[in-house]
Amino acid sequence: MSKVQREVTPLDKEDLFILLDHKHAKFDYPLHFHSDYELNMVLNTSGKRIVGDTIEPFENEDLVLVGPGLPHAWKAPSNVDTHVITIQFQEAINSSFLLEKRVFAPIRELLERSKRGIFFSGKSFSNIRQKLLLLSQSRGFNTSLEFFSILNDLATAQEQRLIASPSYDSSLLMRDSRSRRIEKICKHIEDNFSREITLVEIAELVNMSESAVSHFFKKRTSRTFISYLTEVRIGYAARLLAETTQSISDICFQSGFENLSNFNRTFKKHKHQTPSEYRIDLQKIITKF
Repeated sequence: MSKVQREVTPLDKEDLFILLDHKHAKFDYPLHFHSDYELNMVLNTSGKRIVGDTIEPFENEDLVLVGPGLPHAWKAPSNVDTHVITIQFQEAINSSFLLEKRVFAPIRELLERSKRGIFFSGKSFSNIRQKLLLLSQSRGFNTSLEFFSILNDLATAQEQRLIASPSYDSSLLMRDSRSRRIEKICKHIEDNFSREITLVEIAELVNMSESAVSHFFKKRTSRTFISYLTEVRIGYAARLLAETTQSISDICFQSGFENLSNFNRTFKKHKHQTPSEYRIDLQKIITKF
């Protein structure tokens, strides 16, 4: 299988952002990543989108923010009405003098969450859609104000959700939990997920009772210990399906599952596809170009 390609964006150090306006857009970019943030709006076509370890369909329109280093690609037919607007801006913006100010805190948090990719829908999409269309026609100083206005709208949008699985960027979960114990538990799971891990083992690791650690983990991460362990295993399996030619059976056991039927059932529950369907879809996206 082809490897994920690294893209070098045309951003210059003096650019606040660049806007790419593709009318009659063709989806001829392979699965790729780059060191910059990217906001991508797709209009008037339907297809499939991959962000991180997640493949999803989209219908007629799509708006996604992807963070630096996050693989992504869109696969869809092109027609005379297909329109794609892409905004790219540098990772360094997150540590800039301006974004350090208190008023920009929601935008800083937005950029942090984008490490898993963020999908926007509903009224949130409609509002930002209009602003992006207007921005594509604008020039001069006011474009900088419109750019930050769009970032603020994205940051405060009610209808948004993360795309890649929670285990894709576990550091985000650790930072959100603000707990050394959670960090220790997550690190232990990531180092040992290929074998059986029990709640007793986790409780001993952090000097807590089983019931206490179970309640503590769920309260801090909004998921049970078992669900997080499963997410880590599914995330690892998805990467093996994408990056290797190993058999699904080998991937099943290497990812910590005890039998193939349970692996297939659990993978489909999380990814809405069987492992075979996921690999075939991914191959189509990568090898099409």
